[in-house]
Amino acid sequence: MSNDLRIAIIVGSTRPGRKARVVAEWVQGFTAARKAAQYELVDIADFKLPLLDEPIPPSLGKYSQPHTKTWAAAIAKFDGFVFVTPEYNHSTSGALKNAIDFLFAEWNDKAAGFVSYGSSNGVRAVEHLRQISAEVRMADVRTAVGLSLFDDFEHFTTFKPRDVHQATINTLLDEVECWARAMRSARA
Repeated sequence: MSNDLRIAIIVGSTRPGRKARVVAEWVQGFTAARKAAQYELVDIADFKLPLLDEPIPPSLGKYSQPHTKTWAAAIAKFDGFVFVTPEYNHSTSGALKNAIDFLFAEWNDKAAGFVSYGSSNGVRAVEHLRQISAEVRMADVRTAVGLSLFDDFEHFTTFKPRDVHQATINTLLDEVECWARAMRSARA
């Protein structure tokens, strides 16, 4: 199968001491042997996005800020996304929500999968991200990986994922690849 699909693994936190980067790198480790897609780590911290400052709604596609145009160009090239998110206060991080809110068309008709972590495995963050992704016309896949701060992080700090997640992450990646390929026809 061709590996012309491009999928971003989005690091969904900018917080000092965040766990999102190491979790995203763990996800990326599962992609090395995959043949159906090319995966790339995209860290929202690298884009230094301020709070949404576009005067025109993103759905109109008239971006005026240089940082928005840079972010849009980075996201537009992908066919799908694996969002790595912490759970903060029963939701995703404000930084990830803000990064999604900056754009519209660049998310449309693309696949989305979720890897979350938190005291409740990040499941509430994923619930909110499913609603957000639907509004920007992403197709989210059913399988999600939920990592526990109690069981997958030694002393709540050092990431040591349990082996039980290996099958789930591979299923998630299979689904994102399948849907990313299928959604191309919606974008055509």
